[in-house]
Amino acid sequence: MGPRKEHHNKETCTASLNAVKDALYVLNGKWKLPLIISLQEGPQRFNEIQKSLGEITPKILSKELKDLELNEFVIRKVFSTTPVTVTYELTPYSESLDKVINELRDWGLKHRERLVKNRKTESAVGEITASL
Repeated sequence: MGPRKEHHNKETCTASLNAVKDALYVLNGKWKLPLIISLQEGPQRFNEIQKSLGEITPKILSKELKDLELNEFVIRKVFSTTPVTVTYELTPYSESLDKVINELRDWGLKHRERLVKNRKTESAVGEITASL
């Protein structure tokens, strides 16, 4: 990677820093983005979401869903059935994260590939060095 060609002044750096902080404040933690990705399959009930995410506790899932609802990424729908049915689904606004999620996924795949490749290289170098 070469040097960045774009130069920033203090004002634009501060604005960028604040924008990133705002984004991270809304999407903080290890569950928000996976939760959004899980809901991209369509509306789901609480237990379905919990199963798809695996290790998340009901308490944390409930908190994360409330946070996403407050930030207008998720809609909670209550149906007057017996027993009451509650589903969660993404709002149209959540699509504003599609590009971010795709970029993170692509970067994550490349990063994992790089780490695996480097570990294999380190392992091979270690084996060669040990045999000398």
